[in-house]
This record gives sequence, structure tokens and C-alpha cells, in this order.
Amino acid sequence: MSGVDDKIAQSPPAGAIVQQIAGRTRDLGGFEVRRVLPAFPRQRVGPFIFFDHFGPVAFPPGHGMDVRPHPHIGLATVTYLFEGEILHRDSLGSLQTIRPGDVNWMVAGQGIVHSERTPGDTRARGGRMHGLQLWVALPTEAEEVEPRFEHHATASLPEVRRPGATLRVIAGSAYGVTAPTGVLSPTLYVDVTLAAGAGVAVDGEHEDRAVYVVDGTIECDGQERAPGAMTVLRAGADVSLSSTGGARAVLIGGAPLPGTRHIEWNFVSSSRERLERAKDDWRAGRFPKVPGDALEFIPLPPG
Repeated sequence: MSGVDDKIAQSPPAGAIVQQIAGRTRDLGGFEVRRVLPAFPRQRVGPFIFFDHFGPVAFPPGHGMDVRPHPHIGLATVTYLFEGEILHRDSLGSLQTIRPGDVNWMVAGQGIVHSERTPGDTRARGGRMHGLQLWVALPTEAEEVEPRFEHHATASLPEVRRPGATLRVIAGSAYGVTAPTGVLSPTLYVDVTLAAGAGVAVDGEHEDRAVYVVDGTIECDGQERAPGAMTVLRAGADVSLSSTGGARAVLIGGAPLPGTRHIEWNFVSSSRERLERAKDDWRAGRFPKVPGDALEFIPLPPG
């Protein structure tokens, strides 16, 4: 999706909790997203540099999501749905519908263009959409890799079950299993579903860890967390999550990436000069087109 940098207030740390980050609501043209990362002063959690929670939204018949073609460099996008369908097209020629529980993983590297729209048959009948799109900053040595796209169906993602808890590993490794998603640095991304009265320990493999509540209410380190809040955890702390009434959350994190990352519009890079070159390339039409969706595009924002 298309994004810009935001500054988001946080509360002071306490116990195993380092920060609380509250998302800011943004309108992306017909539907709202809750943007949690980047935040100020925390830009990243592990390699994750951007976190959008979109929906739940109910589209009437004839309406849907239309994110027109737009470019990326220096990052990977990770799209994961709870409800609905999105048709992904990109400048590599990929054409893929993502459905609940699937993962679309797109490495932009030196540059890619993609669009995300509601498929025609879904648009005709209307329906709900709810999901997450995250961006992963790439290691400096991988910022200019060849772009690629991967789709992993829900059946290919490993699940770990605990009493009252289902833990689906979307990307990276956790709870002794590894997802097929082609990550480029140590990564934590887990979909956590808790039944009423259930609890689960947060995997301690990774240095950076955060929990984001999607639905319901979760207790973390003695504090209740409602949907829309991200709780950043202290490295090495033993932390458990529980829910009285049942809840859904995601865990994100991984190894912190060394060095600075600059983010502007849809571009991420360790070099400001590289960002300027990407902006010039988009203005001048030097990025490749998206086959089947080449008539529209999102202009570079002014400034």
C-alpha cells in the first residue's frame, strides 16, 4: 500500500513493557487504516518499519479497494488478511488474489510497482475486508536486490497449538517452526488467536518483540490492551499474553537492523540520495508498468 511517515505519541516504559504505540487513523481513499509504524521516536521493531491495520470495512455491492499502481524500493511488503480478498498485480507480471490466512510477500529491492484492488466478482457482490500490511526494511547489502514476489497459501504456513491458543507463523521463525516466507534477516511475525480464558508465553527467540491487538482485549504484563495498540516488549523479558474473553493479536519483531533507514512516501533506503533518485525516476516515468493495470498511477506527493 501507499504510505507516509507519521509521528505517534507513546507512554513511558513500565516493567517488561518498553513503549506503548497508538495508531493514527488515515483515509486511503474509501477505507480507513490505522497506522502504527513508523512512530516517533521508534521507527522500527526488528526489521519492521511500517505497520498498517486496515478495516474491518464493509463494502456495498459495486464498491471496493482501489490502491492504484505505485512504486517501492528498499523494502519488502507483507500482506495478510483476516477477511476479504485483494487482487495483487505488479511490474514483474504477478497476478495473485490473496485470501484470509494467505501471505503475499513482495521484495521491492531496486524497484517494483504494484497495485491492490478488490477483485471484480467480489466487488460486484460487496463484502468485508480486514487485514494488515507491513513493510520490512532490508539489510543494507540487500537493498538493491532484484525484486521478487512470493505467495504462500494458508496451508503452507506452520501452526503451533497450545491449550486455547493457535499460533500461525507468517514470516520468520517462532515457537520452534519457520515460515516459508523468504525473509532476508531474522524476523518474528505470528498470528495469535486466544480462546476465552487462554494464555500463551511470547516466544523469546528474538531481541525485538512487540504485540499488536487486532480484536478483543489482551492482558500483557498485568496491563489490559485494547485493539489498535502496539506494546513493545523489553529484550529478554519473560512475557505472557492472556485474554478473559478471547482475542486475536500479532507478534512482530526480529533482529534490529544496523544503520539508519530513511523513509519517504513509499521508499525506504539507507541513502537519502537513493530516495531522491527514486522520486525522480517515478516523476519521469522510468519505473516499469504493471501489466493489466497500466492506465492509472499514484502521483508523487508534493514537497
